[in-house]
Amino acid sequence: MVKNKKEKKTKFNKSKFIGIGIVGAIVAIIAVLAMTGGISLSPAKAALNTNSGSPALGSSSAPVTIIEFGDYQCPFCQKWNHDTKPLVEKNYIETGKVKLVFIDLPIIGSDSPKVHASSYCADDQGLYWKYHDFLYDNQGNENDGWARGEKLKQLAANLPGLDLQKFNQCVDSGKYDGRVSDNRNTALKSGASSTPTFIVIGPDKSGTMISGAQPYSVFQSVIDEKLKS
Repeated sequence: MVKNKKEKKTKFNKSKFIGIGIVGAIVAIIAVLAMTGGISLSPAKAALNTNSGSPALGSSSAPVTIIEFGDYQCPFCQKWNHDTKPLVEKNYIETGKVKLVFIDLPIIGSDSPKVHASSYCADDQGLYWKYHDFLYDNQGNENDGWARGEKLKQLAANLPGLDLQKFNQCVDSGKYDGRVSDNRNTALKSGASSTPTFIVIGPDKSGTMISGAQPYSVFQSVIDEKLKS
């Protein structure tokens, strides 16, 4: 009986060590992915319908696509827009290597859906990306009212070239509320659960997911790798 107990204990210890080893391996894999700046996705997982999203920033024939899932109230989205996006634009978008598509993921609060819908009202006037950057430049605190109602209209009045009357009518009509809701569903189905989240898709249609307002060096590494494929 003593022998059987020892054998059971030995087997238990071996199983325990195997379990610890598996957990350690998973942690190691996650650490490697974190260091390389992203999680690899299969072509099927990276295949998203972006037709309801923003107009593409960059050449339609660019070999690499960056899909950004963001919220205009998100301070980390603002940080990426200010710190990283300008360098991505200069070195990759303006050179025809990358195009950027923004997909609405309004999850910060009740103010978010309306400000996202307003971006497509600006798009009706050919001002989507100008308005996109303008919103981040003038971002207030989360859910303090800057992104809804009259305050949003007052803010938009300061955007050069915008026909405010047409813009306000569009916002009040709820014309693009459904589009924003569809984009939110697309973002969630893709696996994005926080903002900003990015999927960088290469010529082979495989993607790499990047979470958070990562620095330019992370995007540079992932994009350059995609361009080699």
